[in-house]
Amino acid sequence: MHAIVAGAGLSGLVAAARLAEAGHEVTVLEANDEVGGRVRSTHEDGFTFDRGYQVLFTGYPAVRRELDLDALDIGEFVPGATLARPNHRSTLADPLRAPSTLVDTVLNPDVKLRDKVNTFRLQRALARRDPESLLDGDGRDIETYLADEGFSRAYVERFVAPFYGGITLDRSLSTAAGVFAYTYKMLSEGKIGLPAGGMGAIPEQLGARAREAGASIELGAEVAAVAPDGDRVTVETAGETIDADAAVVATDPKTAGDLTGVATPTGAKACVTQHLSLPAHRDLRTGRRIVLNSADDRPNTVSPTSEAQPAYAPDDEQLFVANFLGEQDASDEELADEVRDAMASWFPEARFDDLELRHTDRVDFAQFPQPPGFRDDLPAPDAPEGNVVLAGDYTRWCSIQGSMESGKVAADRLD
Repeated sequence: MHAIVAGAGLSGLVAAARLAEAGHEVTVLEANDEVGGRVRSTHEDGFTFDRGYQVLFTGYPAVRRELDLDALDIGEFVPGATLARPNHRSTLADPLRAPSTLVDTVLNPDVKLRDKVNTFRLQRALARRDPESLLDGDGRDIETYLADEGFSRAYVERFVAPFYGGITLDRSLSTAAGVFAYTYKMLSEGKIGLPAGGMGAIPEQLGARAREAGASIELGAEVAAVAPDGDRVTVETAGETIDADAAVVATDPKTAGDLTGVATPTGAKACVTQHLSLPAHRDLRTGRRIVLNSADDRPNTVSPTSEAQPAYAPDDEQLFVANFLGEQDASDEELADEVRDAMASWFPEARFDDLELRHTDRVDFAQFPQPPGFRDDLPAPDAPEGNVVLAGDYTRWCSIQGSMESGKVAADRLD
């Protein structure tokens, strides 16, 4: 079988690698000049800048199955977070996985004892659940789910809203509760980290795996049409027409809909991510924990990126990544000023006059909306006519897990 894969994001690369490893002839057509889709990295002046706010959950089943994590050399954030507001910081972590945080977590004045007890109780309850079953949910959003589980409003506002605001780009917590339950389980069972080569090293590894198995990856080749005809498929680009046995459409949801006529999710969640440097000798003592803005979303989070993954910055610098939710009208420098002001209020003992803006990414489409019941309306992988299948997180849920799993499902349907 000769299969064409339209799109070299995570889902397309997993599908291509699996099909090639099964002995099929595979051609991947990618419109951009590099693989990765939404998961890409830029390297400049010794720094690594990931596109958008991205981290790798090592607990994801598809991540463990499809990637060589040792080769990626993951630098890890410490489980938990620093809760920050003007002139105040506190630590909330999992002392079972980060024993050094036990005293700070137990004595944290921002989190009530019942919330700490509920946290451990929820971890144990979710540990017994199959992760895929968690995604189906029960019609509740995250806010309602947490209230029903007995968590206080203060805990939700100070910790969950900013933390899950970063994961779902939705600080209002109106995302389906199943997304929370799944990712919370993964956080409890795995780690959050960054590859030494940047998040872009993930699709690079998958691309190398696909090529090693015999797949051909053509960059700068945008697919203009996919036309099934009986047991054959014709795929057109600007420069050629290819006749194949099957096709995997692994593009963004809008393009996939245009190519196949299948209804795909509409709407988009945006974010603006800023990468800022500070001299390495300026120790903020973050403890490799993500800093959550417990007061507001300006910015929502600041991550001590190079503390978790030293390869992201030169030896004499450290890199922080600040994330703003949604589209932003302010200029890059105006947003950077907000980050400086926020960090100065959180760390009044430190100086930030030399916090330097290095890079800004404005990502118009980072995720599609995932309200309660969203999975009921997602397209099936085999929804297109003929020997055409879909691969993309929009067939499952917004995540690296969803993307990679969809690539496996697509390959299985054709193999």
